[in-house]
This record gives sequence, C-alpha cells and structure tokens, in this order.
Amino acid sequence: MPTLTTPAPDRTAAPLRIGPHTVAPPVVLAPMAGITNAPFRTLCREFSGGKGLFVSEMITTRALVERNEKTMQLIHFDATETPRSIQLYGVDPVTVGKAVRMIAEEDLADHIDLNFGCPVPKVTRKGGGSALPYKRNLLRAIVREAVTGAGDLPVTMKMRKGLDDDHLTYLDAGRIAVEEGVTAIALHGRTTAQHYGGTADWDAIARLKEHVPEIPVLGNGDIWCAEDALRMVRETGCDGVVVGRGCLGRPWLFADLVAAFEGRTDAFVRPTLREVADVMVRHATLLGEWIGDEARGVIDFRKHVAWYLKGFAVGSEMRKRLAITSSLEALRAGLDELDLDQPWPTGADGPRGRTSGNNRVVLPDGWLKDPYDCAGIGEDAELDTSGG
Repeated sequence: MPTLTTPAPDRTAAPLRIGPHTVAPPVVLAPMAGITNAPFRTLCREFSGGKGLFVSEMITTRALVERNEKTMQLIHFDATETPRSIQLYGVDPVTVGKAVRMIAEEDLADHIDLNFGCPVPKVTRKGGGSALPYKRNLLRAIVREAVTGAGDLPVTMKMRKGLDDDHLTYLDAGRIAVEEGVTAIALHGRTTAQHYGGTADWDAIARLKEHVPEIPVLGNGDIWCAEDALRMVRETGCDGVVVGRGCLGRPWLFADLVAAFEGRTDAFVRPTLREVADVMVRHATLLGEWIGDEARGVIDFRKHVAWYLKGFAVGSEMRKRLAITSSLEALRAGLDELDLDQPWPTGADGPRGRTSGNNRVVLPDGWLKDPYDCAGIGEDAELDTSGG
C-alpha cells in the first residue's frame, strides 16, 4: 500500500513482557464484542507483520464451562496466532476458576485477560465488567481464583477508572492486581458513566503507572493514529498501548503502530479506496469461511462498511446498498461502481465507533451500599453467552 513520510518519533517503548511472552512493539488489540473474532484478528495481524498481541472478543466464563457451541467457536485460534489470547468475563469466583483451569488444562490459550472494563448495561446490571472493581473483595477473589487456576499461563486485566467520578476504583484495583499476581494491567481512561464519550483521562494512566510500578501498565483510550500511541507512552510513562475503536474499518492501523514504535518514518499506510475495497472483500470472505456460510459472513460484515468508507466520497444510497448486501459478488459489484482511485481522505484517521457518554450506570440493587460486601453474587449472575 502507499506510504506517507512522517516525523521520526522522539521515544519508543521497550518490549512488553506478558509472562513468558514478549510483545514488541508493545501494542495490543483491545477485545471488542462482535468485532475481534478470528477473521478480524487475522487482518490486523497480517498488517502488523505478526507483531503485537491480538485478544479475542469477550468470552463468558459460564458459557465456556458449559461448552456453549458459539463460545467454543469464538475461542478457536488460527494456527498462526501466537500467543493465543482469551479475554474472560465473569462475576462468580468459582465459575471463573473453573473456566481458567479448563483453558490451562486443555491448552486452549497462552494468555488470559480478565474483563473489568465493559460498561454496557447487560453486563453491569449483573455486577460484571466495569461495575465489579467497586466490590474490592469480590475483585480480589476472582483475580485470586484466576491466577491460581492459570498455573503457568499469565493473567492480565483490563479496567476503567471507576463507575463515575464519585466512585473511582482503579488505584485500589491496581494494588489488588499486584498483590494477587496479575502480570499486567490495562486502563481505559474513562469511567463506566462515560462509556465512550468525552476525552480519555491519560493522567489517570500516569497515576496508575506510579501507583503500581511492579508490573506493566498499558494505556487505552483515544488512540486514533500511531502518533497518538507514541504520545500516550511519552506523556504517561505507560509500558504499552491497547487500541480499540481506532482500528475499526482500519486494520492497517497496526502497520502504522509497528512502524511508529520501530522509528520508521516512511511506512505509514494511506490506502486508496481501491485498496480499502480489496480489504473489505477479504474481510467479508474471511468471515464467511469462519462462519461456514458466505451469506452469513457478508451479513456479519455489514456493520464494518461505514467504518471502512469513513471520509470517502460515497453517496448515501450506495452506502445503504453496500450495508444490505448478502453475497460477496454483490459487495464487490457495488464497490466496483465507486471512484476507486480516491486517495486516503484528510481527517479519516480521527475518531470512529461509539461516542455516547454521560450514561446512567445500571447496577444490581444495593451495589453501592458497601464497597467490600459481595453477598448475593453467584452463578446465577453469570451471563450465558459470549461475544457480541
């Protein structure tokens, strides 16, 4: 793909150590429900040249223990994926422990990440995701079960600042993580109430790094281009970055990130619409092969169309048409009608994906009464499905 010369970075981060695994450069694909399945991870990994860490979408511990069919498909890794990285969601220490031991004993992955960052109501109303760190003892129990059950597998965790500005938990959670043997922590610099709105608080990432110097801290939030990643490392002192929404419709962002951290000034990807169209068709093809049905693969791809076409001159009617295709032939035919010689649009590297903020945090009844009591949380609070 075409390249664009950019200023040389003034600092690169050291390789990131996740247990026995070296992640160089220290770049991680954030787990995103319905997005970071095997096909999307394949695209990102291809653009990165196999460098970085690419995490599965969220896997529910209950569904994994019960060997739910959809869940078992979601934990399938391509033979070229190494290390294999699974993110787990759970609210019951016993179930989390069972799931982790299953992964370790059956060699299902090489790395386990614990989800304490998801802000969506269906998760937080059960006390999970970003709601869970408020209950310090429950957090400690889950992390302890996970680390113990994992054996030699490294366990990391991803979290937010807290429920809202009046209920910040990230410093306490960071200390619990260190004490219980977590290998690294990723912090999204937003609260649950913010969801994906406003501006990520990078100062919180810096404070966490100072608070838990014993283990690596990764920063997450508002990394829209490679320069943002370098700036986050420089300004916060974090040990690496976790990239989520910035790569939606732009898996080649990982080529840019690798180039930036390696100090190469002439390798930033700026594809034409023709090159973007080729990636779109490949993405849809991979989804069809993964699902085992071309039509279902193209239908699953529909949500990506607007992200890939962001900034390009594509009429609203054509956008609608491409977003309802159900075959590779129709997708390719529609794309071929566009002006495929269009260069990469100015400003297309900016924000993308969800931006909603100032949401009411949905919690279990009485959740805020005591930050330590976790009575009433058990297997019935576990979600029974994984992914998006």
